[in-house]
Amino acid sequence: MAASVTVPLASRHIVVGVGDMAASADVQSLLSTYALGSCIALVAYEPLRKVGGILHMMLPDSAISPAKAAAHPAMFADTGLPQFFSLLATFQAQAPRLRLLMAGGANVILGHDPFCIGERNARATVDFLARHGYPVQHAEVGGTVNRTLHLTLATGMVTIKTPAAEEQFYLTD
Repeated sequence: MAASVTVPLASRHIVVGVGDMAASADVQSLLSTYALGSCIALVAYEPLRKVGGILHMMLPDSAISPAKAAAHPAMFADTGLPQFFSLLATFQAQAPRLRLLMAGGANVILGHDPFCIGERNARATVDFLARHGYPVQHAEVGGTVNRTLHLTLATGMVTIKTPAAEEQFYLTD
């Protein structure tokens, strides 16, 4: 009698750290980013080619540290977003077909955040996307909880996990 083996749909797990980005056209891939607080994650998926990526930005504006932005452009919205869309294009993702999901921008500090980093990150991202004609299909921003995201390239499914819930969205329409 032959033994049955269950193989996970995504056999290649790519973890996107804080201030980093990744993209893939490998349908066996699962892209993940963890513990988004005030940071913003932008998830992009191109359903025809099954190309996707995640950008995990920390801060809205690279002017506070041009040297750091030069070494790690994904840390900042103003330098990371253009680089992210360029990265997706290297996988032949077509900009008009990209489906976007934005998450994060929370205030996870107890009490008042005088710097409003989460709000500023969200605003910088929305402004960039609007200027370049990229509509966002779904946004989970603000609030006071952290979020973890997973993108399954085979299906375009994004799972968003918070301490209290888990939701799934498809970036295929």
